[in-house]
Amino acid sequence: MKSPGASEAASASGAAPVVVARGLTRRFGDKVAVDGLDLEVGRGELCALLGHNGAGKTTTLRMLAGVLAPSAGEARVFGLSPVEDGPAVRSRLGVLPEHHGLEERLTARQNLRYAAELYGYPEERLAGRVEEMLERFGLLDVGDEKAGVFSRGMKQRLALARALLHEPELLFLDEPTAGLDPIASRQVTETLRELSAGGGRTALICTHDLTLAQRVCDRVVVMRRGRLVALGSPRELAERLPHGRLLLGVGEGQVEMAAQVVRGVAPEAAAEPSPDGAGELLVTRLPAGATPALVAALVGAGVDVHRVEPAQATLEDVYFGLYGEAA
Repeated sequence: MKSPGASEAASASGAAPVVVARGLTRRFGDKVAVDGLDLEVGRGELCALLGHNGAGKTTTLRMLAGVLAPSAGEARVFGLSPVEDGPAVRSRLGVLPEHHGLEERLTARQNLRYAAELYGYPEERLAGRVEEMLERFGLLDVGDEKAGVFSRGMKQRLALARALLHEPELLFLDEPTAGLDPIASRQVTETLRELSAGGGRTALICTHDLTLAQRVCDRVVVMRRGRLVALGSPRELAERLPHGRLLLGVGEGQVEMAAQVVRGVAPEAAAEPSPDGAGELLVTRLPAGATPALVAALVGAGVDVHRVEPAQATLEDVYFGLYGEAA
């Protein structure tokens, strides 16, 4: 039996969702940036907002934070109106904006202390908390250097430390891994998992990093031109795809021959050597029901087929399937 998502579990237990949007709409003149968005996010859920630039992701977060008023519809965060109760809502938020907004003339420590004071963080715990966050994000050795001399990745880590400093219940993160090297990116991924599993914190994450969304997020919201076009866990969305992925084990030195056969049987499919092993071919965007014909064609072409195994579709497959390859 499939386990319920965070919002489903919250409904079953009677707990109110942390974030609710009903018909949420925002217009800028004649342009509709967000169009009738309906969404619920449960406590402890990590939810990714995916979509091309201009899809409405950042505008959605700005409305939920009370920075922008909706043109129509409504939102509730912690049961409060972000427009009418903005300070109360924002005091419980940790926000990583699209542009970091650091005070570049201040040191890393000063940036964190300044943010903590704005949030009213207890003075008796502040010094220890600042050091903890500097260490967590690998900035302890440069804590007394001005943020203006930091690299892009270091600034991003400092901005993340600032967003988490006051131990918020809800996080709005806009591209949290932008500019980070692979090690720092993995650290962010692990931090988000810890916050959700151990601390029960909730996060809405705008990202183009499909790997991050697949590894970390319980549910994914795909937006296109302001509208919600898909909602579900990465696995649920993958199961809706009309095409599939296939892992083929073939004879030594026959991978390229097998790829040519695949392209002949299903021109719309893609076939590449699998990164997981020699003598394996990963076929993607394979039309439903095409596997028997493909295997017959491979055998007929003299390819030794040792293994035929369905492979789990990735979030990247889902994303391009929804947006279309041309997009």
